[in-house]
Amino acid sequence: MDERGSTIRITNRLWIDENDLEESFIRSAGPGGQNVNKVSTAVQLRFKAARSGLPADVLDRLMRLAGQRATKEGDVLIEANRFRTQERNREDARERLIALVAKAAEPPPPPRKKTRPTKGSVERRLKQKSGRSNVKKMRGRVTGD
Repeated sequence: MDERGSTIRITNRLWIDENDLEESFIRSAGPGGQNVNKVSTAVQLRFKAARSGLPADVLDRLMRLAGQRATKEGDVLIEANRFRTQERNREDARERLIALVAKAAEPPPPPRKKTRPTKGSVERRLKQKSGRSNVKKMRGRVTGD
């Protein structure tokens, strides 16, 4: 995670502003021993993607990748409660957000071009198939001479 001032680097050309992130701490259902009912260690990270200035295609892919974590307002919610400490959960939520945005920044692969088998290969396949059929026909009982 490379941070410059108040920006987080996603790729060489893509940065997100920390002002577009909101963190709130909630009680965790995860590990924590006796503290689990007393201390709010889970992190709910809200990334305001719609106003973040991401390119339209990246934003579209991000919303699709986020699935149910995306809101109608264009926010992405990430909850982190894997760890016992607030700080570690905070880092985990940010790392997961960065990974999600980085994946959305990758251009989609080009569509597959359909190909057709050559005429010769179709003929060879059919010839091989009929030959195999003849071999199997020749199996079985020998009838009358």
